[in-house]
Amino acid sequence: MKEREGQAADRAVFTVEPWCVREPELRLDRLAQSESVFALSNGHLGMRANLDEGEPHGLPGTYLNSFYEQRPLPHAETAYGYPESGQTVINVTNGKVIRLLVDDEPLDVRYGRVHHHERVLDMQAGTLTRQVEWTSPADKTIKVTSVRMVSLTQRAIAAICYEVEPVGDAVRLVAQSELVANEALPGGGKDPRASAILDSPLVSEEHFANGTKVLLLHRTRHSGLRMGAGMSHDIEGPESMRVETESAPDVGRLTVATRLEPGQKLRIVKYIAYGWSSRRSRPALHDQVVGALAGARQTGWDGLLAEQRAYLDDFWKGADVEVEGDAEIQQAVRFGLFHILQAGARAERRMIPAKGLTGPGYDGHTFWDTETFVLPVLTYTSPSAAADALAWRHMTLPLACERARQLGLHGATFPWRTIRGQECSGYWPAGTAAFHINADISDAIVRYLDATRDEQFEREIGLDILVQTARLWRSLGHHDVGGVFRIDGVTGPDEYSAIVDNNVYTNLMARRNLQEAAEMAMRHPDVADRLGVNAEEAASWRDAAAAMLIPYDDRLGVHPQSESFTNHARWDFAATKPDHYPLLLNFPYFDLYRKQVVKQADLVLALHLCGESFTDEQKERDFAYYEGLTVRDSSLSAQTQAVVAAEVGQLELAHDYLGETALMDLRDLNRNTRDGLHIASMAGAWSGLVAGFGGMRACSGELRFAPRLPGGISRLTFRMRYRDNLIKVGVTAEAARYELLDGPGLPMLHHGERFTLGDEAVELPIEQIPARPALTQPAGREPAPRRFDPHARDPRGRRR
Repeated sequence: MKEREGQAADRAVFTVEPWCVREPELRLDRLAQSESVFALSNGHLGMRANLDEGEPHGLPGTYLNSFYEQRPLPHAETAYGYPESGQTVINVTNGKVIRLLVDDEPLDVRYGRVHHHERVLDMQAGTLTRQVEWTSPADKTIKVTSVRMVSLTQRAIAAICYEVEPVGDAVRLVAQSELVANEALPGGGKDPRASAILDSPLVSEEHFANGTKVLLLHRTRHSGLRMGAGMSHDIEGPESMRVETESAPDVGRLTVATRLEPGQKLRIVKYIAYGWSSRRSRPALHDQVVGALAGARQTGWDGLLAEQRAYLDDFWKGADVEVEGDAEIQQAVRFGLFHILQAGARAERRMIPAKGLTGPGYDGHTFWDTETFVLPVLTYTSPSAAADALAWRHMTLPLACERARQLGLHGATFPWRTIRGQECSGYWPAGTAAFHINADISDAIVRYLDATRDEQFEREIGLDILVQTARLWRSLGHHDVGGVFRIDGVTGPDEYSAIVDNNVYTNLMARRNLQEAAEMAMRHPDVADRLGVNAEEAASWRDAAAAMLIPYDDRLGVHPQSESFTNHARWDFAATKPDHYPLLLNFPYFDLYRKQVVKQADLVLALHLCGESFTDEQKERDFAYYEGLTVRDSSLSAQTQAVVAAEVGQLELAHDYLGETALMDLRDLNRNTRDGLHIASMAGAWSGLVAGFGGMRACSGELRFAPRLPGGISRLTFRMRYRDNLIKVGVTAEAARYELLDGPGLPMLHHGERFTLGDEAVELPIEQIPARPALTQPAGREPAPRRFDPHARDPRGRRR
């Protein structure tokens, strides 16, 4: 459940630059936010941007994808079908620490004098650089430069280059490079989005030190997972320096002692390797970590940097988005793409959590956010990463089938939130009842297959999931006495409406799921036969899809979010104080569930993902109606509202919503970036630009574009991959230019006009449309405007 709190935080934490995020000074009051923003990951290993010295910190964090501990999941009252245990991502052995003593004074930015402190996240190089000039309380001044990376090419490896030099007089230095397990963590408070805090979850199995190499192996107390962390070093400094290593169950340490004269420098390159397994033996894991360290040292620091740059150059060649006219959005969309890549690049058949590997928020769980918001970005920019995430879902399919049987259903019921594949939501109305996740996963599979034509994936993974989810819908729904197919008692994307009948989004997505499963089974009869699908079962899927109930309110001329939703009393927005948002923290769910108030885009999400099911007039009327009800207490909402606002011609409003989703973490709009980044919200920057202002839709081997720009963006250029083609689209207010950078070419549409993109670029005009009347949002919940006009007024006539 993704809630929105408060308004924009301090905007001056980071500078606005096109290819980097720069923190020009250290802000201890925003330390935890910066640790998330500057986090480095590759989908397997994630490191929060804690200071090299380890302290001060906002929230220490090093994470391995899917490495978790079990914990009891309490319920006020137990009942059949409730999950009994939860899964929580844990902070594993910290390899980032390099402590420094200057003439016996520890480098600690809270003491002495900090003359300069700057950190830069370089999204082209894939590195975090830190520069510090500090004078100790004993009046010794030094300069420290550190560069940190998590390798995108060597999955197990992170590395740090740490350099110290005196400023002025000679100094005596002691550097301590450490591995630290079971770090103490600050409490998470009462925020339901924060993680559970587990005390000392790791049990030591082995510790080892030799030369410049240290290794620690641990296992979890309850989940039975085993992990190893190792470090090795290249050290350059005066000949007189001394180097020692030592290890204990929870600490490994390399100590370098030296004296630096003016002009001399101490340089430590630290290679860190991680591995984990639920099955492999301790010796095997030991050898895996040692082998990874050997490979990293053979590559060397410069080699790792070169590999990282080459990997990212290739990614940006097919993914970059250029925005002219809005510098903040330009930075934010690249920032979002960079972190989405980091979340999934080397996940390799593991999940993409809601926070990636940037923090412990939501206990490190994955939700439907991945398939609905993140995977569209990866499908068209890094399709192999999308395939890996979907393959992970397939690995958990037996658990989903077991869950369906527990609930008395056929097929598969995928969990609302999980790490390993079991349901971890203790609140069933927003968890178990949100069956739409099954169609969300199937829809992501269909989207991936349309974009890649990956027949092997379709036969080995796609059909299996679509069959089991189709069986779920067929057993969950029923034909009523009039022959209409109903899906009753479910929760759609909007968590302020639970256990409703015939949620429009759920029914439309289920209909597509049923249709696609029947068609895919027909394409692969041998695989379908192996899965037990016969002609009668496939026909029952088609019948259910054809008879699916899609409620419509003839009185209002809009689609109700679910059956009878528009008959509910409207929430009293005028009487709701600004500090009472998010509503779920200030009002009982009972009151929310029986009112017309929307936490996050639900029916509007259907307008985007199932747009072929609505006429243009219906889209305009539906969007306008739900604008007056949606409070955006979820960080998932603004991106969908941006895309649909652009489609219905509300271009300036779309730009406003784009700003909200794109800047969620750079401005800490929800005041909870400390717990990790909102990966799905950052995906919204790409969606708002490409699917919103670019009007991009893809279906049946055909790309469709309907581009239009708001006044605050003068040019939009983006690249994407589709069916072995690399395409570049450039949009201005007057025209769009389509260019094939690589590939065989393909059919496309521009505002409904068909053409074939081949060797020659195609430029087509964009017809201007009249400005639409301004829409009204709930009182106090208007998005912040992207364009400041001193004469403009908001929809209620107030000065902006």
